[in-house]
Amino acid sequence: MTSAPDRPSVLLAALGPTADALRPEVAQYAEGPGDGIAVCDGVFSVAGSRWGRFGLLARPFVGPRLMITSYGADVPFHVENRLEQAPDGAAELRATRTFRFARRTETFVDVLRVGEQSGTLVNRLGAAQRVELTLRCEATPEGHLRLRSERAMLRLGRLRIPLPGVFSVSVQVEDGFDDDTGCQTVRALARNPLLGTVLTYRGSFRWRIRHP
Repeated sequence: MTSAPDRPSVLLAALGPTADALRPEVAQYAEGPGDGIAVCDGVFSVAGSRWGRFGLLARPFVGPRLMITSYGADVPFHVENRLEQAPDGAAELRATRTFRFARRTETFVDVLRVGEQSGTLVNRLGAAQRVELTLRCEATPEGHLRLRSERAMLRLGRLRIPLPGVFSVSVQVEDGFDDDTGCQTVRALARNPLLGTVLTYRGSFRWRIRHP
């Protein structure tokens, strides 16, 4: 594993001692951007949502830059990850993901912070951060980094309202590395009990640190 960055890693802090089980390429990516910006460019073999109209209906409730309404194959994407300090002083990892579909470009944003329980992250989705997930953070037997949701909440001011089953969503994301291509890999799946898969993407990318 490379040396620790100047600013703390949200992902490695959540993993704790189990971070040693990550393969080096994944651990280096998980260390985060430090005082710079982690810039990722790649192609998703498949990405998006087949429930475009549902996404448009949900947007007034969940806010902008969350619902992806397009679906396609061989979708170029660009991601920027940066560490920020929240108003309460906590470190947050903010990701801006841009999907370049054939007919339109769509973006969603989210922030990650270390959860109160060991091995967890708090994931707030969209520009309004009205949807909040509790994620279990773990290393897989292959040395990949896997995040899986354990709880979904709706944030309304200071209120946290648990989302019941039919309105909830389960999420799983896995970051890995492909030895053959020398690229980072990612695959994500978000499912609703009623609608099934509401968002998916999988592909590979290369990344670099850009300093302001």
